[in-house]
Amino acid sequence: MKDLTARELLERWWRPTVVVFVVVAAVMWRLVKDDLGAPPNLELSTAAAFLAAVLLRNRVAAFAPLVVVAVSDLVLGNSAVLLFTWTAWAAIGLASLWARRTSGARRFGAALGFGVGGSVFFFLWTNFGVWLGAEGTYYSAGLDGLVASYVAGVPFLRPMLVGNLILLPVAAGVAALVERLERASETQLAALPAR
Repeated sequence: MKDLTARELLERWWRPTVVVFVVVAAVMWRLVKDDLGAPPNLELSTAAAFLAAVLLRNRVAAFAPLVVVAVSDLVLGNSAVLLFTWTAWAAIGLASLWARRTSGARRFGAALGFGVGGSVFFFLWTNFGVWLGAEGTYYSAGLDGLVASYVAGVPFLRPMLVGNLILLPVAAGVAALVERLERASETQLAALPAR
């Protein structure tokens, strides 16, 4: 599968529409999840990045998770580890681009791998930022403080990891459904008599 150009994306408007819908849902989820009693770090941003990469097959898809955090952070604000959370989402967005040419069973395998990899990377990078920013206040400045930061972060890793193990295959399924409907529509159009 080749990457889609901007013109092809305009012609296949339903692909960007699905991506925008999922990005908006990820923003809304981030704004209301605490009020709903959802566990911390249960998020839709990784699934939005994967779905955007697979459906858009364009480098612009890498911005999906950054759009989610930028828009929601306007309302929620961010913490002292803003640099680490935003760079983690930027890296996850860039990493999602490798999935854009996957299909079939490989796409579901890629979704699981991306869900695990994205969760673990986010956990390692942001907890490193927490430890680094603590400057000996919450965690000691040595290796034992870094390990303590990671141990304290495990309750935040678990819901992100479990959520991504469920949501990323769902995102792969949504992409497969969009592609199937697209093929069915093209087949029906080809079967129509020429005028």
